[in-house]
Amino acid sequence: MNRVCPWYRLRYHEGVPTVGKIVAAMRENPQNVRYADLHKVCEHYFGPARRTGGSHAVFKTPWPGDPRVNIQNSNGQAKAYQVRQVLAAIDKLEAT
Repeated sequence: MNRVCPWYRLRYHEGVPTVGKIVAAMRENPQNVRYADLHKVCEHYFGPARRTGGSHAVFKTPWPGDPRVNIQNSNGQAKAYQVRQVLAAIDKLEAT
């Protein structure tokens, strides 16, 4: 039987934020969002990045018109206006 020590779960799994917690934090303060967290949220809602190169990642959205979400890594932080764009895309996705 492969048992995991209780301290391991507390130390290594309890502190990992879920996508829901990250989105809630993004809504509270779009100014202070880590790029890795925004990338995780985008992958959850839009699938893998269509293009990654340098500091940008582009995610495809399922609706016509402007069918992409573009995020940029700025020294480990996400740009606030891009966080707001991702939140608007998530709201649109959940409304359909």
